[in-house]
Amino acid sequence: MVRLTIDLIAKSRNHFKKKRGLSFPEYLKTLTHLHFSSKNIEDIGDLSMCRNLAVLYLYDNQITNICNLGFAYNLTHLYMQNNNISQIDNLCNLHKLSKLYLGGNRIAVVEGLEQLSELKELHLENQKLAPGEKLLLDPRTLRTLADSLRVLNINNNNIDEIRDLSLLKEIQHFSAADNKLHNTEELEDVFKHWPLLLEMDLSGNPACKKPKYRDRLITVCKGLEVLDGREINELTRQFLINWKASKEAKKKKNNKHFLTRPMIPHHLTSKSLNTVAQKLEIPLSRLLNRAAVSSAICSPVDA
Repeated sequence: MVRLTIDLIAKSRNHFKKKRGLSFPEYLKTLTHLHFSSKNIEDIGDLSMCRNLAVLYLYDNQITNICNLGFAYNLTHLYMQNNNISQIDNLCNLHKLSKLYLGGNRIAVVEGLEQLSELKELHLENQKLAPGEKLLLDPRTLRTLADSLRVLNINNNNIDEIRDLSLLKEIQHFSAADNKLHNTEELEDVFKHWPLLLEMDLSGNPACKKPKYRDRLITVCKGLEVLDGREINELTRQFLINWKASKEAKKKKNNKHFLTRPMIPHHLTSKSLNTVAQKLEIPLSRLLNRAAVSSAICSPVDA
């Protein structure tokens, strides 16, 4: 089993470049970046001598557990995509962590991030899930990330609804391509809570095939610049926003007109209706139309 330890760092020519006048322990204290991707590493050992570690590259390995990183108070970037991690844990001391890459693992529930209030990017794409399983995000983690998270990638995780994500009001870049999102109304309800959204990718979801899908999302996401890899023309956006506002105003006016127009009692005779039409200065045919509607509304229903 390959284990990431101080000895492994010492054996690596890429890392052990002893500076003049520094012992190896002193050198370890100066390290800010560790590059150990694609090294068949299965476990993380004691690295506590690397107290100033800020960026750790461990992607494309065989790691099953996140461990022994409690010392890394200065860590800001952690790259652990494409390993065999099934649970997110032991990150509670990493208060400065701003970017976390965990795509291509075996994570089914996103949790254990309740102490990461500075996290700005979370990458969780392409989890190796069991058949019928979908990626879930714990509400406690979402509440913690609500004021900090700017980038979220949950591509290809069998996700069929994202209503709980409306808490993430600081989101600027959102990727949820190749999932099972189908409810356009739900998407609109979520995205109206994201005023800072600039770029979004929902390609490969059933919702993309719905009528007016793109038009509807553009009118809701008023700051969106790119949708599904295509830039949004500002003139197009303004036209769609104006068209939607005009349509809603017209609908509201028609509803108001219907509710306020005079109701014609259904029992009036033809002569009475003719007299009413003359007083209202409208054609008798239009008045008869109103009489029909009034009759349908006011007449008692047969038992």
